[in-house]
Amino acid sequence: MSNIVRFGVSIDENLIDKFDKLIAEENYTNRSEAIRDLIRESLVKKEWLSSTEIAGAITLVYDHYKRGLLEELTQTQHDYHDTIISTQHIHLNSNNCLEVIIVRGSSQEVVKLADRLKSLKGVKHSALTMTTTGTDLY
Repeated sequence: MSNIVRFGVSIDENLIDKFDKLIAEENYTNRSEAIRDLIRESLVKKEWLSSTEIAGAITLVYDHYKRGLLEELTQTQHDYHDTIISTQHIHLNSNNCLEVIIVRGSSQEVVKLADRLKSLKGVKHSALTMTTTGTDLY
């Protein structure tokens, strides 16, 4: 671990009260950990706006019986084989499937893939979870 730096912050009393309630709800044991996570989150968001390599997950819920959808999903995944690391397919019920697609690549390419998948007819819900490869975070 790198050297720890201590610093002071001036914050309005109402704001720190709200922050303390929030971090208690999220089970943080202290303000320092919560602040470190907020800083990391901001840095990860900045990574997504740049062209650095990122990681993430695309989650899809779709109608298994929608004509042509399975072929389009498979073809799209083949088209992005350099970006897709892994997929997991789950049968939710007799009609609906959940698919989680783990991705790694430029943010522009990942967003393009996520947009292409969510626009397919029969996809009921899609979410892109952005994260980092962790290379530049401490």
